[in-house]
Amino acid sequence: MRILLIEDEPGIARFLKQGLEEEAYTVDVADTGPAGLAQAQAQAYDLLLVDWMLPGLTGLEICRQLRAAQHAEPLIFLTAKDTVQDTIGGLQAGANDYIKKPFHFDELLERIKVQLRPLPASTEQFTVGPIRLDVATHQVFRGEEEVPLTQKEFALLEYLLRHKGKVCRRQSIIENVWDIHFEYNTGVIDVYMNALRKKLRLNKDEDYLQTIRGIGYVARD
Repeated sequence: MRILLIEDEPGIARFLKQGLEEEAYTVDVADTGPAGLAQAQAQAYDLLLVDWMLPGLTGLEICRQLRAAQHAEPLIFLTAKDTVQDTIGGLQAGANDYIKKPFHFDELLERIKVQLRPLPASTEQFTVGPIRLDVATHQVFRGEEEVPLTQKEFALLEYLLRHKGKVCRRQSIIENVWDIHFEYNTGVIDVYMNALRKKLRLNKDEDYLQTIRGIGYVARD
């Protein structure tokens, strides 16, 4: 597995590169925003670790440009920022996860493993209203039109459709979709639900992904 680490602090970069290589990952390092973006565009990586604050180009802008160019590899932010607004901004830009500095290497390692975990083979399909999700091909359609989703958006929609008609509690969604089993701000779910509804073009007359206030969400025909 090849990882691109975009980090401008030499000490942190050396520590992470050594630790990841000891875990059998191949690690390339870029120390500026423009260099990291160019490297990510030029070569295929299994995962990107991106510092938020970088010289020349922020990690947030790197993420936005890669997602706009249809790069779908998992991206984890390494950030000293800790406000909900910053977290939401990063996830809206297309990041898969983030970890706050300072962090334990073991926690970062587990988050990497979650993102690189292979999807099980399946021929299952799930529907709600005009929406169809194909697990095997990792595609979502509204009618005959394919709707491109990020990996996390797809996982969230799949979880709701697998439990269609049942209320999915917020903590259950965080544990099963984000694989986070500790106290965590579940507001991130709202960000992804809003993105899903917009991409699927769901309006008030097509309330197939319903909010159960104070509890969670439910997919209903």
